[in-house]
Amino acid sequence: MLLVLLFVLDKLLPSISQQTQSFVVAKWQQLSLLQQELPTENSLPSPLPGQHLTDTWGAARSQGRSHEGIDIFAPRGTPIQSTTQGIVSKVGENTLGGRVVVVVGPGGAGHYYAHLEDYADISPNDWVNAGDIIGYVGDSGNAKGTPPHVHYGVYINGSAVNPYPLLQKD
Repeated sequence: MLLVLLFVLDKLLPSISQQTQSFVVAKWQQLSLLQQELPTENSLPSPLPGQHLTDTWGAARSQGRSHEGIDIFAPRGTPIQSTTQGIVSKVGENTLGGRVVVVVGPGGAGHYYAHLEDYADISPNDWVNAGDIIGYVGDSGNAKGTPPHVHYGVYINGSAVNPYPLLQKD
């Protein structure tokens, strides 16, 4: 019986050790992100380099809403790049945004990418760097039937802020 227990522990310990190490690394990354500065004017690269940026913040939307981000138009399937380093907090769907990705970056700012055609090979809790591909331009969610684009939003302390001034203009 003791030999069986030792065999089981021998097989489990490396797995437990790997899980503990991954957990510690993820928590350290989160803490270091929270201590970094929030994005400032012209500090973030465009999620679609080379595409024209227009400030569509605040434009009227259905049901009395206003636009809490900017739309960047590009051909369907164009790779979308993360504007920041950070931890992927969501890869999934919602009603308005369709296929979405959320990355929590420096200062805890949330970077929201919506209307994706598809996702890159990423999962929640993955670390991404600025420039890493997180998805592909589409028209999912309430943008179905519109020209393909990515809706890019930034949230600081849970409130939407205009991302246009934060982005570097080509």
